[in-house]
Amino acid sequence: MEQATYCDIIRDQTARALWEAGNVIDCVPDDCWDRPYYGVPVWKHVYHMLHSLDLYLINPRDKSFTEPPFHEENLNDLDIPPTKSLSRKDLADYYAAVKSKIISYLGTLRDSGLLECPEGCEYTKFTLILAQHRHLHTHMGMLMGFIVSETGRWPRIIGLSGTIPAGPYDKFE
Repeated sequence: MEQATYCDIIRDQTARALWEAGNVIDCVPDDCWDRPYYGVPVWKHVYHMLHSLDLYLINPRDKSFTEPPFHEENLNDLDIPPTKSLSRKDLADYYAAVKSKIISYLGTLRDSGLLECPEGCEYTKFTLILAQHRHLHTHMGMLMGFIVSETGRWPRIIGLSGTIPAGPYDKFE
C-alpha cells in the first residue's frame, strides 16, 4: 500500500471500499433481491448506497450531474416505497459506472487540493470523501446484516491491507 501522500491513502482505501461494496452486492441472495427490509426491497438499499456515492462523493452541487437512465424521482429515497424495480444487471452496470467515475476522479486529486471546495459546494473535497466512506459503510453494514441473516455467512472483506482479488474468489469468508 502506497502511503506517501494523503491522496495515495484515499485512493487505496477507496479502492478497497468499492471492491467490498461490489462483493457485498454480489452476495445478496437472488431470493432476497426484492424482499423488503424496513419497508423497501434490498435492491433499493443497494441503489441508495450507490446513488449517494455517485452524487455526493465528488460534488453534490454539480449542475451537470446526470442521473442514471433508470432513475426516477425519489428512487434513491429509502423513506419512499419504489414504483418500479431495478434488476441486478441495472445495479451491476451502475456500480461499474460509479466505481469508474470515482477512481478516475481520485486520480486527479492532489493533497494540496483536499481542503478546497468543489465549485458551488460548501464542503471540502476531503469532507465529501470522508462523509461518503462513512455513509457507504453504514449501508454496507446493513446489507451485510441482511445477507448474514439469510445465509448464515459473512461476505468477504479485504480490510486495511489484504490483497484485492484479481481472479475467481469465494465471495464469502
